[in-house]
Amino acid sequence: MIEWTDEGALLAARPLGESSVIIEVFSASHGRHAGVVRGGTSRKIAPHLQPGAQLSVTWKARLDDHLGSFTVEPLRSRAAAAMGDRLSLAGLNAVCALLAHVLPEREAHPALYDRTIGLLDLLGQTDIWPLAYLRWEQALLEEMGFGLDLSACAVRGVNEELIYVSPKSGRAVSRDGAGEWSDRMLPLPPVLAGQGEADNAQIAVALGTTGYFIAQRLIPSLGDRPMPPARQRLLDAIARLD
Repeated sequence: MIEWTDEGALLAARPLGESSVIIEVFSASHGRHAGVVRGGTSRKIAPHLQPGAQLSVTWKARLDDHLGSFTVEPLRSRAAAAMGDRLSLAGLNAVCALLAHVLPEREAHPALYDRTIGLLDLLGQTDIWPLAYLRWEQALLEEMGFGLDLSACAVRGVNEELIYVSPKSGRAVSRDGAGEWSDRMLPLPPVLAGQGEADNAQIAVALGTTGYFIAQRLIPSLGDRPMPPARQRLLDAIARLD
């Protein structure tokens, strides 16, 4: 019998039979890991198996490649913060959906885990959450091997007037460097490079650029699957902010 105990955030849950639930948990040491929760549809357990919930989990299986089963102990719920406003709910769903979609199964990503928990703990803080989410998407791309290089122009090597991102290389491109190809470039708003004031309109533009690399580079590398619709609902929620 193989057994381990860890702490993590619940990404997804789906029913199995009449009384059990298969959950996916993201933890620092075990990455995205699935298992069966016996009696997971009960009134005692089901309320704790919501996306974003922080859980202490013990996983057991006869063999390492088996699905195995989880025993869960709730640590804290993020449902109250998420239900408080449209942005928080959309943000929680987008984070959980993206991680469930792109993380390799059972592969540890401790740095991304720490950043994810920090982001989820900011739910409800509408004034800072959109920017924190943008930084999280940049970290997600970096962790998955598709990070953006915004330090200097890919064409001329300069670090001035960097206003584009190459859709092919993910590198910054200057105004002069883009030349006649400017209409094929992605926008590089200052906030994406960590500069200037970060208003929500600029953040939305930056998320359009990171979203391109998630949809056109990261997700296709994992097979034929679409972008999770939850991310677009988050962008819609950000667009409605004042």
